[in-house]
Amino acid sequence: MSTIAEPRADATEASSNTIRTALLSSLIGTTIEWYDFFLYATAASLVFNQAFFPHQSSLVGTMLAFATFAVGFMVRPIGGFVFGHIGDRIGRKKTLALTMFLMGGATALMGLLPTAEQIGLLAPILLLILRIGQGFALGGEWAGAVLLAVEHSPVKRRGLFGSVPQVGLALGLALGTGVFALLQIVLPAGAFLSYGWRIAFLFSLVLVGFGVVVRLKAAETPAFEKLKERDGRSSVPLREIFRRPAVRSTVLGMLSRWGEGAAFNTWGVFAISYATATLHLGKVPVLIVVTAAALVMAALLPVSGLLVDRFGAKVVYGSGIAAYGVAVFPAFALFNIRSVTAYAIAMVVVFGVIHAWFYGAQGTLYASLFPTRVRYTGLSTVYQLSGVYASGLTPLILTALIAAGHGKPWLACGYLVFTAVVSVIATRLLKPGDFHDEPAPKPAVAFA
Repeated sequence: MSTIAEPRADATEASSNTIRTALLSSLIGTTIEWYDFFLYATAASLVFNQAFFPHQSSLVGTMLAFATFAVGFMVRPIGGFVFGHIGDRIGRKKTLALTMFLMGGATALMGLLPTAEQIGLLAPILLLILRIGQGFALGGEWAGAVLLAVEHSPVKRRGLFGSVPQVGLALGLALGTGVFALLQIVLPAGAFLSYGWRIAFLFSLVLVGFGVVVRLKAAETPAFEKLKERDGRSSVPLREIFRRPAVRSTVLGMLSRWGEGAAFNTWGVFAISYATATLHLGKVPVLIVVTAAALVMAALLPVSGLLVDRFGAKVVYGSGIAAYGVAVFPAFALFNIRSVTAYAIAMVVVFGVIHAWFYGAQGTLYASLFPTRVRYTGLSTVYQLSGVYASGLTPLILTALIAAGHGKPWLACGYLVFTAVVSVIATRLLKPGDFHDEPAPKPAVAFA
């Protein structure tokens, strides 16, 4: 007696255990990778300007620390091109294990670096080299983590699955700022700047060891396996995404990311330095506020994913970016009250709530712009190449604009609103295409 199996909603849907492992691998991996990357950002605000640029003024030292921070973003496109090619040719899983290993090694070595007081000019040079290593590794991380989630997803839950690796960013930032706050609380006075910050960097070795094991247990994505079966892999994916018709999606995707990159590095990086150096708020309270806001974001990102499944990624992303643009001036007005309470309210709203609103939609939106054969390279290019101006330069630009405004933040606010306007227009022009090389379900609402 034969039976006829009921058709599944998604022909590439994997077993429940495979899906759970893939989602766990994506979440844990991105948490660890972003912990490593933004640990540097927090240290640039609080430690590196003194440990590696001690003979400069406070402003110049901070600018130099943020300059080395920006270098990590400038090398990320190179990592994106390299690992995108590997991911589209060899597979998502192996590429992700390699990126995590490289990132963890660079971060741990930072924890062992001598300071400028010990070895002079060689200290910031070595710091810069390791930062380049971090950026190169992270260049291939985000796209692969998104694909590990969404290419295992059922059709009707792509938005929710695509939000999972985004949670890793929020948790990674919260873990980094939380560890720094804890170390300053438990260590004796002066010990944090002397050696305590190194503990946070060396802790990366433990996290990476665990993360690599989890990632090696994950299965390759069904979409990539199908691509291999029909021998449909691209020989030069990077060339394809800069040719018609993919070049339109590549350029508009990069412009649409400008607001998101500027927003994250304003609230997650620059706001720490601004609050402590300009507003003279306590370092520990500020770190606790950023940690709390990041945890709120982590909790709300899956809600954004559910909204994507209901209204479409384009709608959710575009409306969230518009909300960010509206909130910039009120947020800095609250900052300038110079109260931890006002600072906390602003950060929870703009970073915890509004950023979660659009960031949860980003992975699914960008993944829908490219076919499987070039999707790793396409996502990496959109996210990492735009990161040079959208993310890495933001703290430098804001610091310079506030200095030009004689300490007032309004020029900086105008720049941030500009990034939101550009992103909303670019998002409106995006035309999401096939996903899993099949027609994507139409969203319930069109972003207009």
